[in-house]
Parts: sequence; structure tokens; C-alpha cells
Amino acid sequence: MSAVLNAPTAGATPWRHALAALGLLFVAILLLYRDTFAAMYGIWMRSDTFAHAVLVPPIVLWLVWRRREELRRFAPRPQRWMLLPMALVASGWLIGDLAGVNAVTQLCVTALLVLAVPAVLGLAVTRLIAFPLAFLFFMVPIGDFLLPLMMEATADFTVAAVALSGVPVYREGLQFVIPSGAWSVVEACSGVRYLIASFMVGTLFAYLNYSTLWRRLVFCVVALLVPVLANWLRAYMIVMLGHLSGNTIAVGVDHLIYGWVFFGVVILLMFLIGSRWSEPEAAAGVPAPLHAGQIEPAPVATWGVALLAAALVSAPSAAAWQLGHPARESTVSLTLPDFPDAPEAKGQTPLLNPTFPGAAAQATRSYIVDGGLVTVHVAYFRHQGYGAKLASSENALVRSDDKKWNRVASGQSSLALEGRDVPLRTAEMIGVGALHAGNRQRVDVRQVLWVGGRFTINDHWATALGVFSRLAGLGDDGAIVSLYTQDEDKQVTAARLNNFVARRLPAIEARLEAARQVR
Repeated sequence: MSAVLNAPTAGATPWRHALAALGLLFVAILLLYRDTFAAMYGIWMRSDTFAHAVLVPPIVLWLVWRRREELRRFAPRPQRWMLLPMALVASGWLIGDLAGVNAVTQLCVTALLVLAVPAVLGLAVTRLIAFPLAFLFFMVPIGDFLLPLMMEATADFTVAAVALSGVPVYREGLQFVIPSGAWSVVEACSGVRYLIASFMVGTLFAYLNYSTLWRRLVFCVVALLVPVLANWLRAYMIVMLGHLSGNTIAVGVDHLIYGWVFFGVVILLMFLIGSRWSEPEAAAGVPAPLHAGQIEPAPVATWGVALLAAALVSAPSAAAWQLGHPARESTVSLTLPDFPDAPEAKGQTPLLNPTFPGAAAQATRSYIVDGGLVTVHVAYFRHQGYGAKLASSENALVRSDDKKWNRVASGQSSLALEGRDVPLRTAEMIGVGALHAGNRQRVDVRQVLWVGGRFTINDHWATALGVFSRLAGLGDDGAIVSLYTQDEDKQVTAARLNNFVARRLPAIEARLEAARQVR
């Protein structure tokens, strides 16, 4: 018997059972992890950056359908050993779910769909549709972590290009001033949405137009570089158009419109140039004949693998449901301590308006210290999840679109505290309009995460500590401790904050520990 089935009827029975078993496994994965898929779909619908992902599933189906004639020449062969990677990926989903990390859970459920194919249909079939299966990962909305880096790079290029054009420019952080006005690089200027969309479409273009691997890889690299360079040029041109027109064009909403038009033209040119080196699609390979004694898989083998896979992937889902439903909800009682040598500044309105969605409790207090005010803000988290977690990009003392303050610098430091080094995040804020008006409103910030009696500034480590504690049955309590003070002199604010942390952080930690013990 041969793996090459010349007559359609020869492969009708194994393919009928294989496709039915694969469909059952897909349905099981979609139902067991429906909340993760629903979260993914929700991001597609509300985010301009990932709106294109809604096209990925139909594109994948079309790519597979294109290979249907070649697929018919293969006999599907279930691979039991693929159950192991499926079990590992499902366990990874459980860890991601406990940590409340969308990127991890969504990558894992997508990987489960991909791994289901070789598990039920075999490696030969999978190799033939390897690209469509890999393309499925484009439906995972991931890439927001690039925002800070790309915003900084856009600001670097724009300021340098404006200066080379002979226009005087002064920059602080993501804000810069030229004679005609002040500009700032916001999230929409980062170019992340252009980068992700270009890479997805460019990868598809490379697969459909080239047959050699090196040409495909080169074009994919070009599809990554071109949108970055195009976004830098877009930002520079918008600033120069605004400057030369007296801020009558390329400002407000219309500069975003100009950006999309410019991006569309650039991508079109990239495809037109790339099409000059198009290659005919390579002919599909013909599978080798089976060795003597090999037979087509029995239906029971195919269904057995599919049912075992469904059982394996259901276990983490059930465990997550159990761990994610505490026996009873508890409130957190959180207060900040009194200090005899640092009296409370009553009636003071905090300078910053922090955002910590989903925090179980928050407390803010200002103290009179060393001739100035130090404000302490604590956000306490318990029963963490996707909308309420210690390590999240949504947690911020000052958001990028804040109308009063802009972050212009960030870093880290450490202080010796009772025989241990406590790491601290540092940040500097200036008032919006300060660059243009010469007003030097300035706020210095220190921040640290507290998880189960440990201090850290690493979001990943904080998340891991919370997951380990939760699996051990100790809960996932954690807190973000933020301290800030205002003064024009950096040395004054640094000394004031460091002194406050060294002398008073242990008392704040004691309050956090007391809150953790009460459930």
C-alpha cells in the first residue's frame, strides 16, 4: 500500500474520520478556552492596532483550501507523541491564566489549535500546510510592549531630522519645542500599528509570491523595517508641515489621516517593487511510499488521539476554574502609618492622579518632610486577574495622555534597608506646557512592588511570585508603593525621597503585611 492515494475513494474513509476527529478537537478547545478566545476577539474589535487580526482565520482557511488537491494525496496519520507538547502548552496556559497575562494565554490557545493538526492528521499533512498554521499566530494581539521603545525611537529621529533641517529644537523626554509650538510623541505616533499590519501582510505576500526560503525571509525583514522608517518620516513631515504652515495643516485629527495615507502609499510601493522578483510556486512534493507492513490508520486510532487530546487540554481549564473562584471574597483594610517626625499634611490635594484599575484597596497620604511634601500612594491587589493585577501596563501614576503631567525620564536605583537592598523605580515628571512656557514644575518619583513580603521592580518576577504563592495556597496579595515630591532641584527631591524610604518604608511594609494576614 502507498501513502499516495491515486483514487479519491481510496482516501475517503481515513480523511472522513480524521477531519471529523479534528473538528471535534477544535470544538473542544474553543469551548474549554472560550473566555480566552472571547478576550482575543474583544481586543480585535476595540483596538485599531489589532483590527486586522479578524481577517486571519478566513485567510488561513483560504490558504489551506488552496492546497486541497495536494492534501488528498496524503493519508492522515495520528501522532500520539504530539499529546505531550499539547499537555505542556495547556499547562502554560494555566500559568498565564493565573498570572492574568493575555499574551501568554492567547498564544497558548492558538498553539493548541496548531498542535491539534499534527496530532490528528500527522506530520506529512502538517508540513504541507505549515505556513497557514504559522500564520494563525497573527491573530494573537501582541506587540504593545514595543510602544515605549518605538515612541522613544520616533522622538529621537524626529528631533534629529528637525534639527538637521535648520529648525531650533529643545527636547525633554517625549516632548519637544520648536519656534512655532510644542509637540509630543504619543502612543498613536509610535508606529506599532503600522509595523504589525505591515509584517502580517508582508509575510502573506512573501509566501504567495516567492518559492525560495531566502527571498521570503528577506521580504519579511523588509516588511519589518519599511514601516518603522516610514513612521519616522511621517512624524518628521507632520512636524515640518505644521511648522511651515503656521500650524494650520497636519495638526489634530488630520495628521493621523495623512499618516495612514502615507503609510498606504509606502506599503503599496513595497509590494510593487517586491513583485518584480516574484517566483512561480514550487510544485508540492510527493510523499514516499509506505514500507511493507504499514497500513492506513484505523478510525479507532484517529478518534483515540483526538479524545485523549481533548481530555488532556480540559484538565488545565478545570484547574483554572477551581483556582480562580475563591471560597469567599474578602475586603482589604489598608491604612498608612503616622510618623511623629513627619506630620500629615492635611487638606492637601495630591499632585498626581494615579490609575490602578482593579485594586482591592488604595490609600494616599501626604507628609511634611525636610521642608517639603512627600506623598505616598499604595495600591493593594488581591484575587488578581486580567482586569486587576499588580504588573500591568494599565497601572500608572501618570498616563501618556495626562493633561497635567508628562513623564520625561525613568530609571532605577536601590537603597540599603535593614540589611537588604531595596530596588526602586525612579521617574521624573514635568508639567504639561512647562517646556514652552518656561515653567519648571517638576515631580520626582520612587516606586516599588511588594509581593508576599518581598520588594522588586521586575514585573515578570512579581508575576511569578504571585503565581507561585497562589499555587501554594497562600494567596496572591501584592501592592504597588509609590512616593513622590515636588521641587525644581533634582538633588533636593532625591535626598528627600531617599531619606523617607530609608526611614519609613519598613512601617509601610508592616501595614501591608497586616493587610495580607486579614482575610
